[in-house]
Amino acid sequence: QAQLEESGGGGLVQAGGSLRLSCKFSGISFTSYNLGWFRRSPGGEREFVAAAKALSPDTDYADSVKGRFSISRDEAKSTFDLQMNSLRPEDTAVYYCSGDLWWRRLLSGQADYWGQGTRVTVSS
Repeated sequence: QAQLEESGGGGLVQAGGSLRLSCKFSGISFTSYNLGWFRRSPGGEREFVAAAKALSPDTDYADSVKGRFSISRDEAKSTFDLQMNSLRPEDTAVYYCSGDLWWRRLLSGQADYWGQGTRVTVSS
């Protein structure tokens, strides 16, 4: 069992600005979990943003955020972050952190565990 809680970092920012989202994992075996971020834009579907594999340096990113966003995990604190740079108005969405023991299930958007969501608004 696990719980994910997003701890702020969202808000309103101008295009070109940066934000950092953070998610706290509560439960056992943080190191065993694959961790990711998804987002849902207004009127849109939930889409994959970034993921970090358990027990591995491997990461994966949506093409739309490559080179701008970076996912990182802190094993000591059981947290993982999404650093978002060069933000664009099309990045406006509610961002959700997620976790699952299975990599492909995480990437498919069917993770077992989800945070409550953090709103990010990027103005032009």
